[in-house]
Amino acid sequence: MTISTLTLNDGNQVPWIAFGTGTALRHQDAQNPVENAIANGFTHLDGAQMYENEERLGAAIKASGTPRSALFVTTKLHRLQPGQTAKTALQVSLKKLGSEYVDLYLVHVPGHHAGRLKEVWKMMEESKREGLAKSIGVSNFEVAHLQEILEGAEILPSVNQVEIHPYVWKSLQPVIALHQEYGIITSSYGGLSSLFRAPGGPLDPVIEKIRARLESTRGKPVSIGQVLNKWLQQYAILVVTTSSKADRMREYLDTVNVPELTVEEIESIENAGAQHYQKFFV
Repeated sequence: MTISTLTLNDGNQVPWIAFGTGTALRHQDAQNPVENAIANGFTHLDGAQMYENEERLGAAIKASGTPRSALFVTTKLHRLQPGQTAKTALQVSLKKLGSEYVDLYLVHVPGHHAGRLKEVWKMMEESKREGLAKSIGVSNFEVAHLQEILEGAEILPSVNQVEIHPYVWKSLQPVIALHQEYGIITSSYGGLSSLFRAPGGPLDPVIEKIRARLESTRGKPVSIGQVLNKWLQQYAILVVTTSSKADRMREYLDTVNVPELTVEEIESIENAGAQHYQKFFV
């Protein structure tokens, strides 16, 4: 299965869906799940220094036998240790990953670098210039954080990875508008949280109604998870998801074959989400 890509503002291409090694795999041996993800068709692997499993991610890539050039690997900067920079922290990650570069390097949490974001971003830019990272970006950044680094930035962030689902969609509009202004790709994590971490909410009956319509139109099973992933995909959002189950991995990748949601269905999802604000992560 060929995975469609999104074009970053530096011209690089990123697969629209990624297998994440955080959440359940954080601080865990991620090798088998990542090998499984690659075997089932994932090419974009989303890691982080904070997850403390980069070595196992690297081992999975090696064990898969898949050429490094056929994969897209993301990692994220954690808190800096004394004397460390974003570039030297990445060099440590590259040794753990067994790779000469990552495709995408993100500043994970802005609060870890309070008062130093511009300085940190300069070293992110240096990492890209030296080829240690093909593209650079941020994660969990709000408008003020983005404005702080955009002022004086020589290289724009390509991505901002944030928690996105219908229960936070309305509150995210200011940051998404800024992304559009600068050509920053919006990336999501926790996209299915509103269904699986808060069942029984106003979103549930709306999603089920749409799921039934899509399944009838398609003539093949459609899951509630595919409905939300399709909603994200239609906004050209980069989706980071995870699962330990091979059939669920294939289901997520199969989202591209699900019929498109109508304008009315998209509005109904967002209207239901606006009735209940709830964040589940940082």
